[in-house]
Amino acid sequence: MTDPEKEADKYLKKVADTINKIDRKKIAQLTDLMLTTYQKNGTIYIFGNGGSAANASHMTGDIIKDYSYGRKKRFKAICLSDNTPALMAYANDVSYEDVFVEQLKNFLDKDDLVIGISGSGNSMNVVKALLYAKEKGAKTVAFCGFDGGKIRGIADLALHAEINDMEVSEDVHLALAHCAKRIISKKIPPEK
Repeated sequence: MTDPEKEADKYLKKVADTINKIDRKKIAQLTDLMLTTYQKNGTIYIFGNGGSAANASHMTGDIIKDYSYGRKKRFKAICLSDNTPALMAYANDVSYEDVFVEQLKNFLDKDDLVIGISGSGNSMNVVKALLYAKEKGAKTVAFCGFDGGKIRGIADLALHAEINDMEVSEDVHLALAHCAKRIISKKIPPEK
């Protein structure tokens, strides 16, 4: 019979060990990229599949509200995973591999930041969107797990949860997003 407390301890240790392996300089680089995009009036585009889509949506919500509330100048962010009709239309009429890249083609500017999230690092729709963003001169960030997959080598900056476990990767990615939020909130506090 499984002991729930032991299972919880094992899981939480995996999360903590994975977080401890993250290069803190890469978190600083992420916040620098986000702040540069903000200063240039660029937009941050975020996307992923499944749990990574949920993290992309959560991160976008934090940027739109928590990074922006109380400030005259606001952050601009769009979660490409959130527009269900556009996703389903592209998936049905074109290809699931194109659901993010085709949306980027409508909006992307060279001063924008594109953040692709994939636990495996090999989701082709994330790969294609990051490749397109690089081709157009936008900065790119990959949140990845396992061995980092293809996106680790594509993105300008990779935040790699170095573990072969999807749930732990997703937990670490959200923790990194929250960490960036804390740092940015201290760098540009809301106006009084």
